[in-house]
Amino acid sequence: MPLLAHLRELRRRLVYSLLGMVAIFPIYALFSRELYAFLVEPLVLSFPHPEQKRLIYTALPEAFMTYIKLGVFTSIMGAFPIISYQLWRFVAPALYKQEKQAFLPYLLLSPLLFLMGAALAFYGVMPLAFKFFVSFESLLDQSSLGLQLDARISQYLSLVLGIMLAFGFCFQLPILLTLLARAGLITAEMLKVKRRYAIVIVLIVAAILTPPDVLSQLGLAIPLLLLYEISIVWIKRIERRKKSSKTTQNSLVNV
Repeated sequence: MPLLAHLRELRRRLVYSLLGMVAIFPIYALFSRELYAFLVEPLVLSFPHPEQKRLIYTALPEAFMTYIKLGVFTSIMGAFPIISYQLWRFVAPALYKQEKQAFLPYLLLSPLLFLMGAALAFYGVMPLAFKFFVSFESLLDQSSLGLQLDARISQYLSLVLGIMLAFGFCFQLPILLTLLARAGLITAEMLKVKRRYAIVIVLIVAAILTPPDVLSQLGLAIPLLLLYEISIVWIKRIERRKKSSKTTQNSLVNV
């Protein structure tokens, strides 16, 4: 296909993806309150007396715009299967049959790993991190001025969604490493040799993407290091298959 035909096809796939997001948005509007209650649950569980707490907004359009941002995020997540399918329809014609068979499992595994990362952030890391932050709150007494948390809704939801996105994208590490191995850019032995550098990089990434407490950073760093080790085992299997396939082809050529 010429370049303009590729661009037209890309535009068509983007339009289909956008229509999928638009179709999901009314569903979000119907359940926006339930979704809000779900996302504030880690903070609610962090307070000893949550019935005395609230989230605030300090500008008139802040709450409305926060709900709109949450709706866009929900629409993207809800339409992810449609977006993945459109991506596959755009890429598949350029792939050989063997390449399609190799690429399709990663397309299916990617959203699963993303959900695993987001779930770990929401159910594992956030409750511990929020309890740590809430522990700095103290009541007013006669001897000193106390601290009281009045969190803004926009900042809270941006923090929650940001952490979930960070964990979800970081959990794509096995797919990234495996695709690089299939392209011949890395090997399992190379990942073994560079393991010490990978540990340092993972710790730096965890420190940047998570709240500034050790539990949150370890909550991201430890799973990433496990995924790194799983990637090495996975790439080894791919290399063995390639080696056995080449041996079989060479033996057939010699015959």
